[in-house]
Order: sequence, then C-alpha cells, then structure tokens
Amino acid sequence: MIADYLEDVLNEAGYDVCGIAGDVDAAILLGKTCNPDLGLIDLRLADGRFGTEVAAALCALPGCGVLYSTGNPDHALLHNAVGTAVLAKPYTPEALVAALRVVRAHITQDSPMPGQPKGFRLLH
Repeated sequence: MIADYLEDVLNEAGYDVCGIAGDVDAAILLGKTCNPDLGLIDLRLADGRFGTEVAAALCALPGCGVLYSTGNPDHALLHNAVGTAVLAKPYTPEALVAALRVVRAHITQDSPMPGQPKGFRLLH
C-alpha cells in the first residue's frame, strides 16, 4: 500500500515508475529489465533480505543512482553500502521528491546540488 502511494507521488512529480518489487530477486530483475536512472530501495525488504543487494546490481548499470529509505539511517549495512544516499523514515512526499532530485544531481553532476531535505544524507 505504501509503495503504491509512493508510486503516485513520484508520478505526480514527473517521474516514470517502472515498477514495484517486494523482494531482492524481483527488484534486481526489474532493474535489469527497465535500466532505471534512479532506484528507491527500502533497506529491509519483505523477504528478510536487504536492499543493499539490489543497489549493488543497480549501481552496476551506467548512470543509476540509488536512494535508500529506512527507519534506521545509521544501520551498519549503510556504512559501506553501494548507493548514493539515504532518506530516514518517516518522510514527507516533498522530502522524497527533493531527495531524488539531489541524488539525480549528484550522479549527473550537470546541475547545482539542490537543498537537502531533513533526514537525508549522501553516502560515502
């Protein structure tokens, strides 16, 4: 239900959402099929595995940025995780859109870095 809501938020903000995946294998397959520019990945997925596995696969694709969403932004897995940034839960729809704009600016390096929303930080 939350993923469906976030899809609506992102569509309204002008993003094309290629799909929603609830587990690591489905997310990796979706990423390989769609070749996205951005990935919004929850740190802990429904199958008990972690979004860091998905991010490693997505970041192998050229020009893909990854934003982790988590209630534990200081989780040990994020210290050396492949990916671009993390956004702490709970967050507003506006904060999500702003965070994705920062991630996009960071990976393209073709525009000035926009302001960072509360609960957001770049990795590494």
